[in-house]
Amino acid sequence: MRIESFLKQSPVFQVNRTARRMDSALATVLAGEDLSVFEAMVLVAVFFEKRGEIKPSELAEAFQTTRGNVSHCISSLESKGLVERRIDPEDARGVRLVLKPFGRRRAVRVVAILDSVQRQIEELIGEKPLESMLSRLQQVDTLCTQLAHTAQRHRSAR
Repeated sequence: MRIESFLKQSPVFQVNRTARRMDSALATVLAGEDLSVFEAMVLVAVFFEKRGEIKPSELAEAFQTTRGNVSHCISSLESKGLVERRIDPEDARGVRLVLKPFGRRRAVRVVAILDSVQRQIEELIGEKPLESMLSRLQQVDTLCTQLAHTAQRHRSAR
């Protein structure tokens, strides 16, 4: 296709394409755990919290998604017996997400799977180049955030 050379030279399309491929590959790798990629990430996020619990709004912020998406994910994880919602002791209007024992065991397996994937990427790319790539991606992320804020300001100024 004629568009292929353009796509290969465009950071926007290349990053998007790679993200979709990574998501698809992780979904296949995680299929044996009966988890979507997002469910696995949420499970791991709760697992790594110092208190062993997290607010859904913190997950939404960390994963740059809506509270609705997080709520659907939590409902799915609850139905699988992996997490439970508890009333926030600091704010009775809020909830905290906590791993159940089965969820903790599943999270440990998912961490091992993700570590294995990361080791393979590090072996392919090399540790230092991977660090550099992640740093560059963070710079691109920051630029994209700035572009979005600028576009929003221009729209609201009209």
